[in-house]
Amino acid sequence: MTESSYDEDDSGLNSWEWAEQQVAEAYEFYESGRMQEALNKLNEALAMNPGCAAWHFNRGLTLDAMERYEEAIACYQQALELAPNDLEILNCLAVDYTRTIQYDLAVATFEKIETLDPSYEPAYCNRIVTYTEMEQHEKAEQMFYLAQQINPECPICFYNIGNSLFSRGNYVRAIWCWEKTAQLEPTHPQIHYRIAQACWADGQLNKAKEHFLCELRKNPGHIDVLTDYGVFLLEQGQRAKAAEKFRWILELRPDCAVAMFYLGEICRLDGDLCEAMTWYSQAKMTESQLPGPRFRMAQILLWQNQPEGVAELLREEIKLACDDEQVMLSIGQMLIRLGEYNDALPCFLRVLDSNSEQGKAYFGISAILMHRRDLEGCLQFLEHAIGVDVRVLSAYLGAALIHSRQHNYQRAFQILHKAKSLLGNSWRLRFWMAKIWMGKLRYVISHRLFPQHQDCD
Repeated sequence: MTESSYDEDDSGLNSWEWAEQQVAEAYEFYESGRMQEALNKLNEALAMNPGCAAWHFNRGLTLDAMERYEEAIACYQQALELAPNDLEILNCLAVDYTRTIQYDLAVATFEKIETLDPSYEPAYCNRIVTYTEMEQHEKAEQMFYLAQQINPECPICFYNIGNSLFSRGNYVRAIWCWEKTAQLEPTHPQIHYRIAQACWADGQLNKAKEHFLCELRKNPGHIDVLTDYGVFLLEQGQRAKAAEKFRWILELRPDCAVAMFYLGEICRLDGDLCEAMTWYSQAKMTESQLPGPRFRMAQILLWQNQPEGVAELLREEIKLACDDEQVMLSIGQMLIRLGEYNDALPCFLRVLDSNSEQGKAYFGISAILMHRRDLEGCLQFLEHAIGVDVRVLSAYLGAALIHSRQHNYQRAFQILHKAKSLLGNSWRLRFWMAKIWMGKLRYVISHRLFPQHQDCD
């Protein structure tokens, strides 16, 4: 629909009618997805008549559709100055408070709605989202059951509580809730995508694939769905099919750095390291804040014995606030290999901040302390590593080595025998046991031959 070229003198319409005409045209633009044009029309109408709460509300809805939530909040607040107890406006305001992480304001606004009308179901339904994001899942469930008493067949309630369950790792119940949503509202946006994600997380791989394909039949160009499905296929070892999906994404969005990164992953797994480096480099240049490419480039350069520039790549990766525990451990280990001990330490500390039971992080810190010749501190962290994770063989070997250097051979052998009983008699364990036996033998012989040199080893 085109904009009207209205001349008030010719039409005889008054300013109010002209403003209403702009609002009517705004509605048509909104329904057809032309949000900026809808917003322009509403701006014109409100310039003529700023005293209509409904028009401020419509402007807020339009800004929401454009994901301009802070501006939408201002519109709803203006609307509430004119209609302070309008439940629908209050509800939309509370939803946007949640979207902008203003949870206290969101909860207070929902509670105001409940005071005005305890039977207004959206105030409970949408509060599920707020409490889920606040990680107050018991309250989220309370809101779900309150909403159920008013409308037991609300598909959005089942969808929202499904998100809460999914975030807690309760995938089976999340799947049930989302299947209920799909039953009540088959056209609910991305519902098959959410079911696919939960089935994937729960290990129901065939069912996950079913729902991915169902979602892609409805939305064949949805980048997020294509990306997740590509990763899903990659995890199943179907690299050629995964590559098809990522190349399809690049046809739809040539600047999608995530797709470039995963094409690099596929090339790396196929052994084509040169092509992998090309994709990783392209992803890094396309989206400078994307975690992953620098880490993989550093790994490949070290594999190829080309350490130049690796430390800088790893330092940049650390700045991207990577929250993957295994990646941070690997970065720390690579920095130790490069002799960058001061840069390695924060990697292990970051891991321990989120998981104090990660033995490999304690072992990494022990290696740094060993480099600093702090044997007591090193031994303390090695014992921490063994205490929280009995599988870290290197921690047993390191602790045994330090005790042997202190000529405490009995304790060294106790540690090695414990490792043998827990982890088996591996060649590494046999090698170190023999080495420490030889050290003990040299120590005993030297002290028998030269008793005056008590510190000779």
